[in-house]
Amino acid sequence: MADTIKIRAQLQGEIADIRVLMQHPMETGQRKDEKGETLPANFIQTFSILHNGKPLIDGQLNTSVSKNPLFAFKAKGIRPGDKLTVAWKDNLGDKRQDELTIV
Repeated sequence: MADTIKIRAQLQGEIADIRVLMQHPMETGQRKDEKGETLPANFIQTFSILHNGKPLIDGQLNTSVSKNPLFAFKAKGIRPGDKLTVAWKDNLGDKRQDELTIV
């Protein structure tokens, strides 16, 4: 399984500043290794962010996103004690899900 998804949320009044770092190689399938062999494509296809179990963001990615993608966004209605759950699935079937309780 992949490395932990790093989730940070900072409350600023009614607005939460949220940052999500998904550690993943994000290979395009076009790069070559030192032997000249093509590295197979390996990239996050879908990801979701849930707020207390309800969808906040559903997204799709492709090979044009860099290694270890970082996403930042702002959201209203998030309070201390709420839970943010981030999950992704890649083109090889690997999955990762992590959760943060807002403090």
